[in-house]
Amino acid sequence: MVWKLKAQCRAYRFVGHEEAVTSVQFSADGQLLASASQDRTVRLWIPCIHGESSVLRGHTAAVRSVSFSPDGRSLASASNDKSVKVWSVRTQRLAFTLFQHTRWVRSAKFSPDGRLIASCSEDKSVRIWDTRNKTCIDSFLDYGGFTSDVDFNPSGTCVAAAGSNHTVKLWDIRTKQLLQHYKVHTAGVNCVAFHPSGNYLISASTDGTMKILDVLEGRLIYTLHGHKGPVLSVAFSRSGEKFASGGADAKVLLWKTNFDSFDYKEVLKHHMRRTQTDDPPHLDVYPRAPLLHGDGKVEPIQVDPTLDVTATQTLDPPVIEIRASSSFSAQDDGSSEDLQCPPSDLTASSKRESENESKSTLHDGEQQTDISPSLSKTLEHIVEQLDILTLTVSILEQRLTLTEDKLKECLETQQKMLLQGRQEE
Repeated sequence: MVWKLKAQCRAYRFVGHEEAVTSVQFSADGQLLASASQDRTVRLWIPCIHGESSVLRGHTAAVRSVSFSPDGRSLASASNDKSVKVWSVRTQRLAFTLFQHTRWVRSAKFSPDGRLIASCSEDKSVRIWDTRNKTCIDSFLDYGGFTSDVDFNPSGTCVAAAGSNHTVKLWDIRTKQLLQHYKVHTAGVNCVAFHPSGNYLISASTDGTMKILDVLEGRLIYTLHGHKGPVLSVAFSRSGEKFASGGADAKVLLWKTNFDSFDYKEVLKHHMRRTQTDDPPHLDVYPRAPLLHGDGKVEPIQVDPTLDVTATQTLDPPVIEIRASSSFSAQDDGSSEDLQCPPSDLTASSKRESENESKSTLHDGEQQTDISPSLSKTLEHIVEQLDILTLTVSILEQRLTLTEDKLKECLETQQKMLLQGRQEE
């Protein structure tokens, strides 16, 4: 499914795989879309309404993940056949295969410079591969459980892994040392993703939550609630202003990042100057309202602690179904185009259908809503007061930090003056 985030835009369903789709990724330039499936194939799509795609066959078991190289010339796929395959996007042929894992390979990702590939497997190892020599140059073992997902930080110096033993681990690929070890979830971790700044890491877990970790300070700062059931996938936008999460509850949630809404970076800067640091505020973030069925609006879901959240899920959202047509050549740069609205007759019929569906679902939603307006306003007022209280606590902590820093400076100055006085005597 491809969703355009502008208001009143329809979703596009690309049909071609014969079994469940396990992973999707856009190329860096947005001209291609890769998908992996349990039908043992990888597909390359031109994301337009014509549904042009090309099938890459070579795996002998379900394909778990796909990852474009930064330059878009190569594509890595991880599979249950215990291998990682690298494909040439231009020729749409297999370039080489990486073998050393002894069990299913869950994920494989290119490093930011495209020189390395990190893969993780149910054999409890994370392996680092050199794409030039096509060899495994390093491996990290996690004896507590297998790893479900890996991700490079933006500088390419370390790799994060999501563990089935409820942990998130960060390894430095230069020193080959474990840098950080978080055990903040109460169930297996399914996905991890670095913020483009490299300062934050988000993890998605079967416990139904997402955690945002400050990797500079090595602390948990946010716990995000929204999905009912396991959270399976999470990814930041390229600018880092938003991130999306997908869950077993069949929902895709779009979130707005607000890491610095309380000048949190300034707080951390003062923490770095202190000899002994206290834990920064850890906030539990809940959607302002439940994500109900039957609103009928075609808008992206935005869950933000400071904004009202409107329900945008319908029982049968307006979707344009695009079936795979003839294969394409990736060399034809001019053949790709952005998703466009379909012809006028299709648009008109789809509009009439969506209006009918919206009326019926809205009527159902009105019957299901039993919260009185006065109670709703009271709850909103309580949440607003909690937001103000949270902001007040954050400001108080900043002032306390400044006071402690000033006191420390005074003590150091007094100690220097005493030493000078003794030397003069």
